[in-house]
Amino acid sequence: MLKPSNYEAGDLLAMDRAYIDYAKFEELTRRGVTYVTKMKKNLVYTVESDTMYMSPKGLMEHRVQHVTFTKRAKDGEETVHHARIVTYVDVKKTKAKLVSLLTNDMEMEAEEIVEIFRKRWEIELIFKQLKQNFPLRYFYGESANAIKLQIWVTLIANLLLMVMQKRIKRTWSFSGMATMFRIMLMYYVNFYTFFEEPEKDWLTILEKEKSIPPERSFFD
Repeated sequence: MLKPSNYEAGDLLAMDRAYIDYAKFEELTRRGVTYVTKMKKNLVYTVESDTMYMSPKGLMEHRVQHVTFTKRAKDGEETVHHARIVTYVDVKKTKAKLVSLLTNDMEMEAEEIVEIFRKRWEIELIFKQLKQNFPLRYFYGESANAIKLQIWVTLIANLLLMVMQKRIKRTWSFSGMATMFRIMLMYYVNFYTFFEEPEKDWLTILEKEKSIPPERSFFD
């Protein structure tokens, strides 16, 4: 849950559009904390100024609106929050889509606001990747330090796999590579050559296993 008291002046928050709370937004503004979030539909506000920036071809690049939100609580207290709406064109594979972002920063360039929100989405993709391939079902320690260590180890393992995925020429899905790593972790192999030609290295491992004489049983 969003708690303004957890943040200090100079902090920057990139949030999902579920977090729309004008009282908390106003408290963040008073604390000197900048937020960027996606606009919800049907929000009621007063437009103080409205500027549209066009490209040389006559297409909209982005639109900046200075707005004021006013909300009265059940106890009769009124919250007034001044913010800025930055709307840009998100060009995807098949069609363009208008995306509106809400922020309390009145000076940052519109392009920077858009880039901040895009970085938030990249973080979401990393979280999804971690959940799918390194599920933290339980922690080995109960202290805060032990939990942080386990999370850091998971992030490092994820980063190493991403580096290897970029370096090898053969096409591997990230989940497929993570699965093979778990299978081959206790074998002494060159992972780069293995992931380039897994069939060849796998046959070599099987041949070595066959050449090892069977261990004598306790009852032999």
